[in-house]
Amino acid sequence: MSAGRRIAALIAAVSALVAVPVPAFAHGAPTNPLSRSAACGPEGGGARGSAACEAARAAGFAAWDNLRVAGVAGRDRQVVPDGELCSGGLPAYKGLDLPREDWPSTTLKPGATITSTYRGTIAHPGEFRMYVTRAGYDPGAPLTWDDLEAKPFFAVTDPPFRNGSYAMRVTLPADLTGHHLIYTVWENTGPDTYYSCSDVIFEAPAKPSPAAEAAKPSPSAPSPSPAGSSPAESSAAEPSASPSAGGPAAVESETAPPTNLVASRSGTGTPLMFTLVAAGLMVLLAAVAVTLLVRRRTRRSTAG
Repeated sequence: MSAGRRIAALIAAVSALVAVPVPAFAHGAPTNPLSRSAACGPEGGGARGSAACEAARAAGFAAWDNLRVAGVAGRDRQVVPDGELCSGGLPAYKGLDLPREDWPSTTLKPGATITSTYRGTIAHPGEFRMYVTRAGYDPGAPLTWDDLEAKPFFAVTDPPFRNGSYAMRVTLPADLTGHHLIYTVWENTGPDTYYSCSDVIFEAPAKPSPAAEAAKPSPSAPSPSPAGSSPAESSAAEPSASPSAGGPAAVESETAPPTNLVASRSGTGTPLMFTLVAAGLMVLLAAVAVTLLVRRRTRRSTAG
């Protein structure tokens, strides 16, 4: 093979190498309800300075958006040990497992429908599953699988990814009050599974004031009909107040993701550097090829 053909073959090989697809890294964590990892990350705002976050960093807390375990394939309860759910069983994140009652929390209304957001670097196919702790949950004790409901109260595959976050319309459990924890599992086709703990406070239903209770009409004493109308006409003019079949009406609660949580760029530097190096090699090889061709033509001209 001539020198020119060898150089052409080498350039083709480098071009093919540049064209090889580089694996995509899909990092992320919940921002609404705010997760422990997002709250305690470098861009967690005021929550980052909380006593719980300082204790977490001292005990072990790595990159806030990279808490992932490979090859789980749905075997969450078999792979992640009790007491280590918030860290996914990873020693680098064991600070997130600290049993404390002062973690940064999101206040929610039971039964409400909210827009839950999950911050990410890039869109990646996968399923999100959300579990909630049972009644009687103790935030001062290590979190175990038995503390969670057996089935997720919400699950979705491939939700829309806009403005750096996945957005999901989630209806919250209606029968819980007080301090609880929402456990989010994101199983993507990486094949990685991400685990996140979001501390929440479910508001107790508001109690009517004594004055409002006293103002209620007695059920045994029908209200008088307006003058000039029959009892039947009066009752028809009043709307019925029958409950819906699905329980209490959902309360819309729109909460935007914190603007100070910027998507992490971790995982994207390696593909960019790889591409730049490969491009540099192509330019260098092209220059060598041109130099050799010029020399060959010069020699032929001299020989002639």
